[in-house]
Amino acid sequence: MTVKDVQEILGARVLTGEEFLDREVRSACGSDMMSDVLAFSKDHSVLLTGLCNPQVIRTAEMLDIVCLVFVRGKKPDETIIEMAKDREIVVLETGHRMFSSCGMLYQAGLGGGAI
Repeated sequence: MTVKDVQEILGARVLTGEEFLDREVRSACGSDMMSDVLAFSKDHSVLLTGLCNPQVIRTAEMLDIVCLVFVRGKKPDETIIEMAKDREIVVLETGHRMFSSCGMLYQAGLGGGAI
């Protein structure tokens, strides 16, 4: 699956990183707790979260997360967008809740990876 596929499945809006929509996504992680993301996320994954702070970008960078999806219509501020742009991380925004977003991606064939 690609980031573009994730965007289309979720009906998400691209906030930054449009030039990277062809990147491969191998798994997904949905959490507002970055400690859980650090414990369970794999590389080439997409992170779904409602947490809008710079720690999300730092966590994504450490784990080679290729795409962030802000759920529930959350809109990150310009600081977060600029941090993601500098690190070449795609940022999407969707109005779907986290549970629904994860379910839609799972139904489309994207797994969470092995624990």
